[in-house]
Amino acid sequence: MAGIPSIGTLIYLLLGGVVAGILASAASFASLASYPLLLSVGVAPVYANVTNDAALIWNSLGAVFASGRELHGHWRQVWIYGFFTVIGSIIGCFLLLAFPGKVFERVVPFFILIAGAMILISGKHQPDLTKQKPQWLKVLYIFLLVVVGGYAGYFGAASGIVILVLLTYLTDEDFLVSNAIKNAVCGFTNLVALIIYSFTSKIYWWDAIPMAVGMFIGGYLGPIVLRYVPAKLMRWVIALLALTQAVIFFKQAYL
Repeated sequence: MAGIPSIGTLIYLLLGGVVAGILASAASFASLASYPLLLSVGVAPVYANVTNDAALIWNSLGAVFASGRELHGHWRQVWIYGFFTVIGSIIGCFLLLAFPGKVFERVVPFFILIAGAMILISGKHQPDLTKQKPQWLKVLYIFLLVVVGGYAGYFGAASGIVILVLLTYLTDEDFLVSNAIKNAVCGFTNLVALIIYSFTSKIYWWDAIPMAVGMFIGGYLGPIVLRYVPAKLMRWVIALLALTQAVIFFKQAYL
């Protein structure tokens, strides 16, 4: 969309941003709402992906503000895991700028399906603080954080779910704490992507700003909602959303 959107479009983007923000901070699925939202107002797919990063920063900020209880005593983990995902995000951003995304887009639906399955599998993982994880397993999880960071910088759909799953195994914390750490870590990856794209691509700021305001509100509400929703139910909701989005992206890529 060129120029300043109409009042109706601004309100539409704001309300859509609230929904996307709740989905992002509570279920790691902002793109289920925000990406199609930008497409629906006329933003081209590549620029919708870039503009989405600009708005997601505020979702992460709202989620972090609302997660003070869960993040207390866990900021060291946020900085460590954030560092590795940011490295991957930088690589992913430059891959997006250097290569066409058609082939990768065809893999995305299957990646999302795997992520949905992983969130259910991780729900069966019971932390055992009496056992020390093998060092090679920790290294593998850290390496996968870098890989997922690269995916987040390149495309990003459902990357939060995979990060959440990895954190479930890395931290041995409960779902609420792992989800709060995930929100902060995803904020770092989105911030880095935004900085890079600000200099190398086009961001539709008039569309990003109202959506960002909505995402901040939704990001703040998401962790609060999670405190009153059983973790098992939330995992099944995420899995169903993963299936829904996988079908949407499959249709876009193959049909």
